[in-house]
Order: sequence, then structure tokens, then C-alpha cells
Amino acid sequence: MSGPFRNPASPARGGRIFITGATSGIGEAFARYYAARGATLGLAGRRAEILQSLCARLPGAGHRSYVLDVRDADALRAAAQDFLREGPVDIVIASAGISVGTLTTEPDDHAAFQAVFDTNVVGTAATFAPFLAAMQARGHGVLVGIASVAGVRGLPGAGAYCASKAAVRLYCESLRVELRGTGVRVVTLAPGFIATPMTADNPYRMPFLMPVDRFVERAARAIAAGDRYRVIPWPMAWVAGLLQCVPRPLFDAVAARRKRKPRQFSP
Repeated sequence: MSGPFRNPASPARGGRIFITGATSGIGEAFARYYAARGATLGLAGRRAEILQSLCARLPGAGHRSYVLDVRDADALRAAAQDFLREGPVDIVIASAGISVGTLTTEPDDHAAFQAVFDTNVVGTAATFAPFLAAMQARGHGVLVGIASVAGVRGLPGAGAYCASKAAVRLYCESLRVELRGTGVRVVTLAPGFIATPMTADNPYRMPFLMPVDRFVERAARAIAAGDRYRVIPWPMAWVAGLLQCVPRPLFDAVAARRKRKPRQFSP
């Protein structure tokens, strides 16, 4: 196998990697992690100044920045074509995501539902699509989707986010099976609570809260190993498994008392 995956037991070194959501949180941490290990990056995000500043601070040369919203499939396609012109891409990480409290009873939250699904689910597919033909032609590449432990059971006040992350998990599973035998792998990461701006305003207890850099270290090992599905941190895998076994009446009674994520949405 060519590229940065000669030793699947260790994180990739070198290679070319495209990352969305690179202006904050998990996406930014992935950028810093892989740049420090010699990768050449294509970084996509909505905030031009932050993105360009990050790109300039990263070690290495040849990094490219693309100011775009993953809800714009045409912009993603143009960015992918530009990055592919410089060489084949080894890893694509669809890290862009929105997490916001939503209530179906609030008409004003319809726009938030739409944005969450368009970004988290449709945006993931739109991120992968422009790279697939080249990866299949090479018989090599990794597509990384970011699901969440929140996609295991529905939580009050978080219907859009929970449903979108469940959809990401199932979409990535479908794609993984579709690509079986092509040499293109699909890795689904399911973070628990990770210390990022996305979780900073959560008004509830967050068990096993993990620093984002530590999450990315473990995620990179899962990506290099070609794991199909990995919950990080590992204790949250036990939590997720237990949640799936809780009878619906008991789950409903307990979850209904849970504090809810604030409804703060701006397009």
C-alpha cells in the first residue's frame, strides 16, 4: 500500500489531507495534528481570517485554505478539484458541524433544523463526493465522518442534532458497504463530550469530558488503523451500549428531566 498507511497500527505521517470545519474545535485540532506530522493540508471553513491565520501558522508548506460553507456543494467541488490538482488525497475528514438546541414547537427553529441537517448530513456527503472517483481510481483513500454518541438515543431539546448524528452514522455505514473492495475505507468517529467551543455552553454535566487534542490523537490512530467505527473516549462506548439497552419507558422518564442545550442559532 502506498501513501502514509504503510503501518496501519500507527497514525499517518505525511500524505495529503482535506479537512472541513477547520476554523475551530475538532477540525482545527486535526489540522494542527496532521501538519505537525508532515501532512500537506487542504483546509475548509467559513471564517476567512481565522482560516488563513491557521494556515499560515501551521508547520510545513503547500497548505491550501478554502473559505466556504459545506452547504454549498459547488464550492466544495471547486475546492476539491483545486486541491486534487496538486496531487492525490489520502484522507478526507468531514469535520464541519452544527450543534444547537432546537424545539419542534418553536416555528423559528425550522431554520435551525434545516441548517443542522444540511451541514451535518448533506455536508458530509458533499465533502466526500468530489474525492471519490480519484480515490477509487487509485484503490486507496480514507473518508472520515464525524458522528456522535448523541446519535444513539434522542435527547429532549436536541432533536435536530441527535437525529443528524444518527443519520451520519448510518450514511457512513451505507457508504462503507458500497465501497467494499475498492480500497477506499470509511471510518466513522463517534465523539463523546469533547472540550471545544461546541460544548462550552452546555448547561449539563458532561461525563468523561476529553481535551480536543487528546481526542484527535486517538482518532488519528483509529483512522490509520482503518477502524470502521470508533467511540472516543472509550468509556462512552460503554455508556452508549447501556443507553441502547435502557427500556423506552425508563429512558423517557429520566431523559425528560435532563437540562437542554440553549437555542442559539445564527445561519
